Amino acid sequence: MMRTWAVFLAMFLLAGTCHADEAEEAGLRLADTTPAQQVDKPDYQFSVEPAFRVATMRPDDAMQTAERLSIDLAVQKAFAKDWKFNFADHLDLNGPQRFSGDPGAINTLKELYVNGRIGDDGQTLVDIGRVNMRLGVATGYNPTDYFRDNAVRSVTSVDPASLRENRLGTVMLRGQRVWTGGSVTALVAPKLASEPNDAAFAVDLGATNQNTRWLMAVSQHVIADLSPQFLLYSDGKPGSSPQFGVNLTHLLNKACVGYVEWTGGRSPSTLARALQQPESDVAFRWQMSTGLTCTTTHNLSVTFEYEHDGAALDKAGWEALQKGPPQQYLAYRNLANAQQDPTTRDNLFLMLRWQDAFVPRLDLSGFIRMSLADHSRLTWLEARYHFTRTDVALQWQLNSGSNLSEFGALPQHTLWQVLVKHYF
Repeated sequence: MMRTWAVFLAMFLLAGTCHADEAEEAGLRLADTTPAQQVDKPDYQFSVEPAFRVATMRPDDAMQTAERLSIDLAVQKAFAKDWKFNFADHLDLNGPQRFSGDPGAINTLKELYVNGRIGDDGQTLVDIGRVNMRLGVATGYNPTDYFRDNAVRSVTSVDPASLRENRLGTVMLRGQRVWTGGSVTALVAPKLASEPNDAAFAVDLGATNQNTRWLMAVSQHVIADLSPQFLLYSDGKPGSSPQFGVNLTHLLNKACVGYVEWTGGRSPSTLARALQQPESDVAFRWQMSTGLTCTTTHNLSVTFEYEHDGAALDKAGWEALQKGPPQQYLAYRNLANAQQDPTTRDNLFLMLRWQDAFVPRLDLSGFIRMSLADHSRLTWLEARYHFTRTDVALQWQLNSGSNLSEFGALPQHTLWQVLVKHYF
C-alpha cells in the first residue's frame, strides 16, 4: 500500500507546485458547469483497439491471458435544417484466449437518436431515441448520474471516464430550453422491456428501459462561477419516491475547484432490492460525492474525493453479510455492480492525470479507491503515448484486500493490459 501511494506522491512532486496564471486558467476550465454547447464534428469517427491482457487469478495467483479487439463507430449526420442523426456503437470481440466467463462477442449500442431545434428562436432542443445521458460533476462516483443503472455490458477498463463513455444509452424523449446562463431539461424514458438480454448483439432495452423513468433539471448561473444544477428524478422502481439532486462546483483558489454532487429521497436499501424485498426497508437515504481538483502549471491534475452511498451497507452490515448465506452476499454484490454503486457505504478516491508527463504526448493517469468499511483497495495506473492517429497504452490494475472484502473478493488479483488504439 505504501509503495502505491508513493507512486502518486512522486508524480505530484515531479510536476511542480501551483502557480497563478496557467493554474488559474486550468481551474476555471474545471469550474465551468454551464450547459455544454454543441460543436461541429466530422460526420463519423472510427477506431479499432487490439489489446492483450495478463491476469493473476485468486486464490492461487494462477496466470490467465486474454486477447481483445474493440471497434468503435460514431456517426453524426445532418439530414434537415437544424436536425441531425446520431449513432454510436462499441463492439468487443474476445479471442480464443479469453478470461473465464467472457463471451466471444458483446455489442453495446451506445446511442441511436435524432436531435434538433424547434421554434423561431432556435433555443428549444429536442432529442428522440437512445441517448447516453451523463450527469454529475464528481470524478469517481456520480450519484446523480441516474441513467448508469445496468448500462455497462462490457468492461475494458475500470477508468471512470471509460465506464461513462462505453455504456448503453436510454431510449427517451428529451426536451431542453436554453437561455443566457441557464437551461431547463425534461425527459421521459418509457418502459420497453421487462428483463435484460445478455445476447451478444442484443439492443438490450430491458437493461435501460425496464421501468418508466422521468427527470427534470434546471441549471442557472447565479454569481461569479456558481451555476448550480437542480434535479428531480423518478426511477419507477417499487418502494422509491422521486429523488432530488444537486450539482455544484466552486473555484476555491487560483488552482483548485471544489465540487459537491448530492441526491436523496425515500428508497429501499441495496440489500432489500437484492433480496427482492424492496418494500421491507424503505427510508430517506442520500448519496454524495464531494472533493476538489487542483491543477498545476505542468498539466498535472489531482482529485481527492469522498464518496457516500446511504443505500449501501455500513461496516457492521457488511461484516454481517460476509458471515451470512453466500447466496445473499452474491446477490448483493451483483446488484451493486450492475447499478455501478459502491458495495460499502463510504469510500475515498484519489486520482491523478498528468498530460505531457516528462515528454510531449505522454500521459500518465491513475487512481486509488479505498473502502472505509474493510480498507480494501482498487488501484489502477495507465501510461499512454499519443501518436498522430494512434495511441499506445499500458495499464495495470491491483485489487487488494482480505477474502470477501469489497475489492479483495474480485477474481482477478492483478491485471496488466497493453493496447493500441488507431483512429481512422
